[in-house]
Amino acid sequence: MMRVGIGYDVHPLERGLPCFIGGVQIPYEKGLKGYSDGDVLLHAISDALLGAIGAGDIGRHFQPGDPRWKGISSLRLLEIVSKMIVDQGYRVVNCDSVVMAEAPKILPYVDEMKQKIARTLLMTPDEINVKGTTLEKLGFIGRGEGIAAQAVCLLEKVRHVSDG
Repeated sequence: MMRVGIGYDVHPLERGLPCFIGGVQIPYEKGLKGYSDGDVLLHAISDALLGAIGAGDIGRHFQPGDPRWKGISSLRLLEIVSKMIVDQGYRVVNCDSVVMAEAPKILPYVDEMKQKIARTLLMTPDEINVKGTTLEKLGFIGRGEGIAAQAVCLLEKVRHVSDG
């Protein structure tokens, strides 16, 4: 049995904060403001995975205001979601994602992002796709006020020898 999920996240950019995208700290004068580290890409992937197993979204599992999640690395959140996937008897087949930002450019960091995401989800980097796009200076993203990400993930029910 196969299941697919879609995820989307957006965070505002703010001067003086670190900029984490895909688990990688990217040198930039602004960072993503969030209750955790604000990593829009990992949040979108987490939401896609949770959606695929019918488990809501990251806000349901990691509620803002809960001190356990204040400033936490989104790689740790993704690790918890990965365990939920495994506990439900699934494995991630692949994830495709897009980061929407005028800046910073993510291309130099994509391979490292794929490595970190793959390791966290018990996958290989070739099963992860990360791409970037601008919004041609349109809207809040185009004005450099925020960054958004979208992800689609496919899961497969793990078959055991006893399942036939």
